[in-house]
Amino acid sequence: MNTTQQTARVGLFFLLGVALVWVTFETLSDGKIFEEHTKTLIAGFGDLKQLKTGDEVRLAGVKVGSVAKTRLAGRRAEALLQIDPKVPIASDASASIVMSGLIGGNYISIDMGSSGAPPLPDGAEIRTVETPDLNTLMSEIGGLGKQLQDSLGSFSKALNGDGKAGGGIIQKLDKLVTDNSSRVDATMSNLQEITGKINRGEGTLGKLVNDPKLHDELLATVAEIRSTATQAKEFVSNAEAMMDQVKSGQGPLGTLVYDQKAADDIKASIANIRSVSDKLAKGEGTLGKLINDPGLYNNAQVTIKKVDRALDGLSDSGPITAVGIVANALF
Repeated sequence: MNTTQQTARVGLFFLLGVALVWVTFETLSDGKIFEEHTKTLIAGFGDLKQLKTGDEVRLAGVKVGSVAKTRLAGRRAEALLQIDPKVPIASDASASIVMSGLIGGNYISIDMGSSGAPPLPDGAEIRTVETPDLNTLMSEIGGLGKQLQDSLGSFSKALNGDGKAGGGIIQKLDKLVTDNSSRVDATMSNLQEITGKINRGEGTLGKLVNDPKLHDELLATVAEIRSTATQAKEFVSNAEAMMDQVKSGQGPLGTLVYDQKAADDIKASIANIRSVSDKLAKGEGTLGKLINDPGLYNNAQVTIKKVDRALDGLSDSGPITAVGIVANALF
């Protein structure tokens, strides 16, 4: 009986030990009895930013592996990624180190890449993208804060001054207003007086603002200006039409300008006029002699005098005698 109990106890303890070993193994191996084959990818960064072994690798936010190892390779740091072989990683996908939270760790984030890209083989290197970490962001924010503080300090000095002669803008404005207070008061009084006159309709501007007749006349003047502008446009249009006709050789002026025959006729007429005037000047021809020969002028004067004497004699004689007198006077 004692032997049976001891045997049972030993068996129970053995089973409990096996169960404990099983639970421990399951916990450490993530529930896998046999290690499955994984695909390894290499991701190179300038700085791993506290990335460590065991950190997750996520594809579009879904865990697909973990960081198996970190190492230095020359002037860069590399992370060896163990990826589930059932999950294809596109050859144009990129990996980056992302913070999981303000107080959490980091993980590797991989984007999907393009749908038609072939998958990366085992042992290939994935393209990486550098992202700022929390320390870098805090440093940049601190730098911006310092710059903002310096800018505010400079602005404050510009407004209030730095204790030197002249003071800041506020002191200068206050001094300017104080020194010119009488002028400012006078200016305000003048403005009030001017606005009062305008409201009462005094002066040209006041009448223009308050008198509806001036408003109507102004509108009429504007209408006349518009009408004049319209007429000017019509005149310009007509002038352009006339110029087009002249350029095309239409009408008397166009014919005169562009018709070669008309131009030749005008030149011939001018030449004839010059020839006639030259002959008249030289005394050639009947008209030329009449103009240039003084003898013809004298003969004409003698004849006119004879006619005058004959007419004087007609008043004292009869018809027949008058004819004889005229004949004797002329011949």
